[in-house]
Amino acid sequence: MLKKIEDALHARFLRGLAVSGRRPALHTGTRTFTYEEVHDLALQWAGSLLANPAGPPRAIGVLAAKGIEAYAGILAGLYTGATVVPLYPSFPAARTRSMLQDAGVSAVLADDAGLTALAEALGPDSAPPVLAPHSAAGDGGFSRITVHGRDALAEPRPVAPDDRAYILFTSGSTGRPKGVPISHGSTTHYFELMDARYDFDADDVFSQTFDVNFDCAMFDMFCAWGAGGSIHPVPLLAFRDLPEFVAERRMTVWFSTPSTVSLIRRTGGLGPGTLASLRWSLFAGEALRESDAVDWQAAAPASTLENIYGPTELTVTVTGHRWSPETSPGLCVNGLVPIGTVHEGHDHLLLDEDDRPTDHEGELVVTGPQMTTGYLDPEHDHGRFLRHDGRTWYRTGDRVRRLDNGELIYLGRLDSQVQIQGWRVELAEVEHAVRSCEDVQDAVAVPRTTDSGTELVIFYTGVETSPATLAGRLRGLLPQGMVPKHYRHVDAFPLNSNRKVDRKQLRAEASLPLGTPSVN
Repeated sequence: MLKKIEDALHARFLRGLAVSGRRPALHTGTRTFTYEEVHDLALQWAGSLLANPAGPPRAIGVLAAKGIEAYAGILAGLYTGATVVPLYPSFPAARTRSMLQDAGVSAVLADDAGLTALAEALGPDSAPPVLAPHSAAGDGGFSRITVHGRDALAEPRPVAPDDRAYILFTSGSTGRPKGVPISHGSTTHYFELMDARYDFDADDVFSQTFDVNFDCAMFDMFCAWGAGGSIHPVPLLAFRDLPEFVAERRMTVWFSTPSTVSLIRRTGGLGPGTLASLRWSLFAGEALRESDAVDWQAAAPASTLENIYGPTELTVTVTGHRWSPETSPGLCVNGLVPIGTVHEGHDHLLLDEDDRPTDHEGELVVTGPQMTTGYLDPEHDHGRFLRHDGRTWYRTGDRVRRLDNGELIYLGRLDSQVQIQGWRVELAEVEHAVRSCEDVQDAVAVPRTTDSGTELVIFYTGVETSPATLAGRLRGLLPQGMVPKHYRHVDAFPLNSNRKVDRKQLRAEASLPLGTPSVN
């Protein structure tokens, strides 16, 4: 298949470069980088990666926090024509190790935090060659790739639509993350739809609340860059007074998980008109509550608010509902905002418990150009993809209802996977991690709904241990966003009539305050 720059995900940055060459592409920390500066860095780093004596890499890991190394690093990886694997330096070493190995990463671009994480995950002797362009540390024993201006590419490499643009990882039911490869063709279809849906332009200032290993981070980057706008990673301290941060940056596009709304409400940032500069407000990653949409719209009255939905396997998002203060409240079910209609070019079905199509309510399955062709490990495909009508469909595992106006509304998960502050968490993975803790015999994780969103409650048997001790042990096994906050010791788990652990009863107990007598 003929390879062309126009088919590349990074062609969107080139569009922004043509429009906004000397204007900001990225503001991180106290530094602002123009499109020309980011482009030049990416060309230098890409050329150095390709000139490495070990040979051109097929997959490039970007192991960096939200600084210039992460953003220009992702772009550099794309410029090489290789597959980019965005990674998070604060992940446990075992998780980073499995991701590097499963994705076949043969070169890593890292900042100082990434170098530390890489050393813990693989060790300098077994790690692939490393390009750490701004590291002040010594080589640390790593095989280092040196940046030479003479190696800089004259222009980015072309790609074919079927070539992999990037690989992201979701939680794995066996404790091993599932790698999701996304092609350049899938991203091309997606961002063409986004261009038609939103009127982003070169004056837009985008938030970036998501870490770069989240699929939603791709939306921020390549919607902003495709329009010639700028990206502003939001530091944690900014959430203490978000209105001040938004006003200072003259931010116009906000995108986060709905859990952020509760956080900003608690800090007093959701007063009428407090987010006046916003013209787009987007939420994804978990269910959006009607009350949160109403309060946010009051704080950002000039913005259009959307609830958008989609698993990584369907390239960032695949549905959207545009909030209307007049009509949307009447469409809400159980206090949740609709997720809207499925993107143009895709087909979808609702399946009942026997996998038969149904018109009203069932599991959402989708097929179309945004769908991944399958996980890196084909063993993970089982149960997530099905053949129907001569085509392959992705099973989202989400139960949805079709409303009278044709839109869809999310009702909950069919399986043991839940959304916690944007993290897709499989309960089996958390339980596996808890069981590995010293003195724990068995563990069951159940979700409960609070004013702040979904939380996990762990019931465990064995030696009673302080919650702080258990959480501390789990931080070495799970990403911070997946570490439960609540732990309850029990002598034994309740059993149902089938002599299986009665998770329904545990969910009922999890909703009660600690110390309340058991519902047994």
